[in-house]
Amino acid sequence: MAAFALWLSRLRSSSKTACTSFRNSFLHNIRSETTLTTANLIGSGTAKRPFLLWSSSLLPLTLALSAGSLAFHFQPQPSLCDSSNLDSRIGGKGSTEFVVEGSHRKVPQELIDELRAICQDNMTMDYEERYFHGKPQNSFHSAVHIPDVVVFPRSEEEVSNIVKSCDKHKVPIVPYGGATSIEGHTLSPHGGVCIDMSLMKSVKALHIEDMDVVVEPGIGWMELNEYLEPYGLFFPLDPGPGATIGGMCATRCSGSLAVRYGTMRDNVINLKVVLANGDVVKTASRARKSAAGYDLTRLVIGSEGTLGIITEVTLRLQKIPQHSVVAMCNFPTIKDAADVAIATMLSGIQVSRVELLDEVQVRAINIANGKNLPEVPTLMFEFIGTEAYAREQTLIVQEIVSKHNGSDFVFAEQPEAKKELWKIRKEALWACFAMEPKYEALISDVCVPLSRLAELISRSKQELDASRLVCTVIAHAGDGNFHTVILFDPSQEDDRQEAERLNKFMVNAALSMEGTCTGEHGVGTGKMKYLEKELGVEALKTMKRIKTALDPNNIMNPGKLIPPHVCF
Repeated sequence: MAAFALWLSRLRSSSKTACTSFRNSFLHNIRSETTLTTANLIGSGTAKRPFLLWSSSLLPLTLALSAGSLAFHFQPQPSLCDSSNLDSRIGGKGSTEFVVEGSHRKVPQELIDELRAICQDNMTMDYEERYFHGKPQNSFHSAVHIPDVVVFPRSEEEVSNIVKSCDKHKVPIVPYGGATSIEGHTLSPHGGVCIDMSLMKSVKALHIEDMDVVVEPGIGWMELNEYLEPYGLFFPLDPGPGATIGGMCATRCSGSLAVRYGTMRDNVINLKVVLANGDVVKTASRARKSAAGYDLTRLVIGSEGTLGIITEVTLRLQKIPQHSVVAMCNFPTIKDAADVAIATMLSGIQVSRVELLDEVQVRAINIANGKNLPEVPTLMFEFIGTEAYAREQTLIVQEIVSKHNGSDFVFAEQPEAKKELWKIRKEALWACFAMEPKYEALISDVCVPLSRLAELISRSKQELDASRLVCTVIAHAGDGNFHTVILFDPSQEDDRQEAERLNKFMVNAALSMEGTCTGEHGVGTGKMKYLEKELGVEALKTMKRIKTALDPNNIMNPGKLIPPHVCF
């Protein structure tokens, strides 16, 4: 249960005392395991203010599959493919490396002085803080280097000045939000400056009649919904606890409610973004629709910090539903469960959630929570609307379930009963580690057209079940998106290779069905090697041209998203 407790201790709901105690223990272990001391740092000053990072962000549960990074030279490059020593294994097609390694150059003292003038006490070169930001624990991904400096801007102006200085000195930047991403987005393969946005978390404006809100990027979606609840409004996207709005925009995330409300790209009205030269751009007006010019908002959403740093977000809001019903039912096979999810969507019922758990995942929940649920494939639904409408939806789906070998259909309308049922799904990922407390995990997701979901899950399950590793399946079944959690012994290289093989099988199966290598986790370093197969080289060349035009010095989160073998 050690790993399980480790992740739980990082949740926002953890007490300050518990977080501080764990963090001190973690830092002590780092000091005892490394020979690098602060004497080796660039410059002699280190900030010692108390950074309350453990209580304001969630470390990644784990990072997913292996990948690498492009070789980065801190000079303007017409094409990174011009490098004669580029290793095509790292991050590109056929990548075989697990550790992300990029070139590293000593950060100039002049830049350190400029950053200190901008940020005052809100920066650090302390080794433990840099390690915390650059090498999150329990990660499938890792990097040779860590950030040289971590800064904590308090305003858009500070972000702009930081970026201008980094661009002038051609030093790389890695934006840092809630640190819940699992594809290597926050690694610092080339060192440089990590910009932690956790101090920029205010609600700048709430327009109740327009049902929108203007926020800074560091606010978490859970904190935002706590703020909005008294007004009868909520923001409908619900990724992992600890995720921040800025990071959610950067990775184009979604969550279990996407089947009804859409993904991040559908729920952002406009952004303010600091570009690589320090310019601040507002991408659109506050109007709900516009045909004015290029859609810069959608260009930035999903760009993973490679085009700019988000400093302000205007979000669409929804009314809190008048009534909801949560239902759960069991099936003899995973295909039966997936078929019901498809049939439910085709029926025209406006469900707000359709979640699928396989029998291994249910077993994990039983072990972790002392429950006695039937260890078979399980579907969970949420229906919203008026009381009469929600009940009508529930009865229609119950009939669909009965026609597809479903059983044990139960539903709840009382708040506590609904909370108890939904807790099963919300704690699913945490529960996995109860089965193998000393193991790490590769967590990956794919998405296919809804009509192919049953086939994809069935094919993937055959491969996962045949493996010696413990693998679970969790799906947002209403929109064709499913995840796997593959547990492996980090001390066994064969286990790591097997986890990578299973992930590759699942991704290639999805791509063969006109799907995507990632439905909501993003690309980072982990999924770069699949992009050419999914999108084609011309699409990647177009992305590279956009990146080069907006970031000619390649300082914005280099080594992410665009495979290094792509040239133009």
